[in-house]
Amino acid sequence: MGELVEQLRREFDRYSPGGKLPSSRALVERFRVSPVTVSRALAHLAAEGLVVTRPGAGAFRARPSRAATAVGDTSWQEVSLSADGTGDLVPRSVDASGVTVSLSAPPPGVIEFNGGYLHPSLQPERAMAAALARAGRRPGAWGRPPMEGLPELREWFARTVGGPVTAAEVLVSGGGQASLTTALRALAPPGAPVLVESPTYPGMLAIARSAGLRPVPVPVDPDGVRPKLLADAFRASGARVFVCQPLFQNPTGAVLAADRRAQVLRIARDAGAFVVEDDFVRRLAHEDAGPLPRPLAAEDPDGVVVHVGSLTKATSPSFRVSALVARGPVLERLRAIQVVDSFFVPRPLQEAALELVGSPAWPRHLRSVAAELRARRDAMTAALRLSLPRLALPHIPSGGYHLWLRLPDGTDEAAFTAAALRAGVALAPGRPYFSAEPPAAHVRLSFAAVAGTAEIAEGVRRLETACEEALPANRST
Repeated sequence: MGELVEQLRREFDRYSPGGKLPSSRALVERFRVSPVTVSRALAHLAAEGLVVTRPGAGAFRARPSRAATAVGDTSWQEVSLSADGTGDLVPRSVDASGVTVSLSAPPPGVIEFNGGYLHPSLQPERAMAAALARAGRRPGAWGRPPMEGLPELREWFARTVGGPVTAAEVLVSGGGQASLTTALRALAPPGAPVLVESPTYPGMLAIARSAGLRPVPVPVDPDGVRPKLLADAFRASGARVFVCQPLFQNPTGAVLAADRRAQVLRIARDAGAFVVEDDFVRRLAHEDAGPLPRPLAAEDPDGVVVHVGSLTKATSPSFRVSALVARGPVLERLRAIQVVDSFFVPRPLQEAALELVGSPAWPRHLRSVAAELRARRDAMTAALRLSLPRLALPHIPSGGYHLWLRLPDGTDEAAFTAAALRAGVALAPGRPYFSAEPPAAHVRLSFAAVAGTAEIAEGVRRLETACEEALPANRST
């Protein structure tokens, strides 16, 4: 569709304002595209104000709009958006750049090594479509659901967590990001410190900062967060919340070691603190991952853990269904905040989730994705080691969708990212993953958002050009 939009935009000078464009049938025949593509292209141009469509008459070049008689002055908003209500001026801007890197589609022809979701070829599109169709026909499917979520879906999430978790301790939420937002709002007041892994997911840092919280970094290694440093951080900061990803951590891919799991829970319990467990890619384990450790919530009878689990990563970015799991008085606070924010997750989406996870297509999809992610990980790892050995790869994960690379000392991370984009590869710079000064320059490469192993090989080949341009040893003197 994008190419058709650009072609039509270039030809607008052929038509006078108000002039009629060729019919949809003519455009289909000329450009050899489907009627749906033509319809979407015209709708895109209409949204830009370039085309006007008239049912039964066709599409016309829009007439220029009249110039505004006066230009408004919005400069007053700078003061209003910065005032905290006490007479002081404090910065309250929200930096979403670390999130938009993974959400924004790259320009045409650019290989997407920065993506945070499965490529459409890996998504269970047919199964989701069938599930949504069946869900829409269920009696009461379009009615108001229980605010906590459908009982059957809560029960399914409880079973997937395991241990002492029951359906009564599950809240259905609208995606992992929404669940994390609710959890941090419930557990920490504005201005409070919150402990985070370092490095960690930029979207979580953005949530914390937009809520007025102060992220305090706790370093991780290939075995996850380091317990002694976690205990030191609790004592030094007085924090009452620690956010972590114990399984295939983003971005390092680390898995919290067995001997550290109980320590983390004990340290948090001794500090009177909660652990927010972001279990975001449990369903994206690779074929060679072996048995996975249980969620921390399954080993926590005391209500220390607030668990977040989601279906989104394993399905589609638009299939935003997740669960918040908690025990004790905090559950009611979580529920109240979620109800105030969004009332409930739309019932058709919950019904579709139930249909999907209960269908034979669901385990088949998970097996297929596990095999494909392993093949892509191995292809990217082999290509990097062969062609770009100077990019250090300290850990090869057995789950998730990305690799975390350390750039050579002295590398300008921003310059390398820009050089990669000029070479035709979009990647995620490492700086947004750190809440404080990073120890070195890094990049994150995703192997899930591309079309396949051939595109991975081509992407790594293009990165060789970026390395020649931007790595320190290859700069001209």
